[in-house]
Amino acid sequence: MRMSEQENKKGMTRREFIRKGGYVAGGVVGGGVLGGLITQQTLKTNKKGETSPQQDNGKGAEVSYQRAMMYFSNPEEFTVLSQAAERIFPADDLGPGAIDLDVPYYIDHQLAGTWGNNARDYMLGPFYPGLETQGFQSHLRRNEIFNQGISKIQSHSQEKYKKKFTELDEEEQDKVLTDFEKGKVKMDGVTSKDFFTLFRMAVLEGVYADPLYGGNRDMAAWKMKGFPGNQMSYLDKIEATDFLEIEPVSLTAHMPAQKKKSNG
Repeated sequence: MRMSEQENKKGMTRREFIRKGGYVAGGVVGGGVLGGLITQQTLKTNKKGETSPQQDNGKGAEVSYQRAMMYFSNPEEFTVLSQAAERIFPADDLGPGAIDLDVPYYIDHQLAGTWGNNARDYMLGPFYPGLETQGFQSHLRRNEIFNQGISKIQSHSQEKYKKKFTELDEEEQDKVLTDFEKGKVKMDGVTSKDFFTLFRMAVLEGVYADPLYGGNRDMAAWKMKGFPGNQMSYLDKIEATDFLEIEPVSLTAHMPAQKKKSNG
């Protein structure tokens, strides 16, 4: 997506803006990610960022059992989600984008859990349009908003360019998503601007959350920002007078080692 004209005039790239702004810090992010994945899939990407879930044959790259669709059952919808996420956080010379960071899987898993079902939110009426400072007020669950949003991305692409969203070039995809950002696309029960805001927030959470939740593969986003991750303590570094570059640590590093039982 394009940044504001003022930011573009300053010559600041999208990735630099996010890195310097520190919009989202790593760590624990709310939402219920369910365990126990049944199928294993990986994203196949090309230079354009096109994605298609395919069954992993167990050869080549290391298999991650988190790379499976828990919420979406339609691969085409998942591909639209993936390419839209990549336009919000694209790969560049500074590091990987949303697809290579497994952000689409993070969002998919969140939509399947408590966050996507608004399990912890008050969901009874009445519902009134909120002020700008209040955010959107809707009777729809977040996964219902995403369902409708992805469908609208597809239909708006057809109306605007007579092509599927996945067939558009990057500039055309940006223009489609910009229409959502500006609230120009008609949606039911929620505005397209609210959907875009929710989607962008989910993308950035998936980029910077602990890998436990399915995104931020190999802590690559933390490494780009120089974020140390989930350190247990800084006592051994508190006396340092120079700036320290600390290798990031995920929550999985704090799990007790599983000792193998001896057969002897």
